[in-house]
Amino acid sequence: MIRRNTLVRLLERRFTAKVPLKKAWAHLERIEQWPSWARHIRRIDLRPSGPLGIHSEGAIQLTNGIRSTFRMEELNVGSNWKWVGPFLWITVHYDHRFKRTGPEESEISFVLDGEGFGAGVFGRLFAAIYARNLDRAIPNLIKELEDE
Repeated sequence: MIRRNTLVRLLERRFTAKVPLKKAWAHLERIEQWPSWARHIRRIDLRPSGPLGIHSEGAIQLTNGIRSTFRMEELNVGSNWKWVGPFLWITVHYDHRFKRTGPEESEISFVLDGEGFGAGVFGRLFAAIYARNLDRAIPNLIKELEDE
């Protein structure tokens, strides 16, 4: 019998910014500039450089020295992109969702799902740490979006 891994929802953060959806997408797809608002990130290298594409992949280095890689798993321009990467024994799926809530307002969601050995345990530990970082970063992102 083949047993397939099931996804475990680890984290979801949803927030609103007073900017048109197109502007929110354009700002966030500049992945290499994320350290300006996500201060827990030291550096992100995206290949190929430039706008996100179905073949985008990269490496992220956090300020605590942890490094990870990611590759594009799903891309629906203007709606969402999902990348996937390893963390210990689990595979983490990072979904970045965008929704127009008004002419000058957008809802952005960051959703993390995990799968693999220990996703319920190690994934939740990872999510707890990641949640603290996101909770500090999201206000910076909203300010940056709205001041741009």
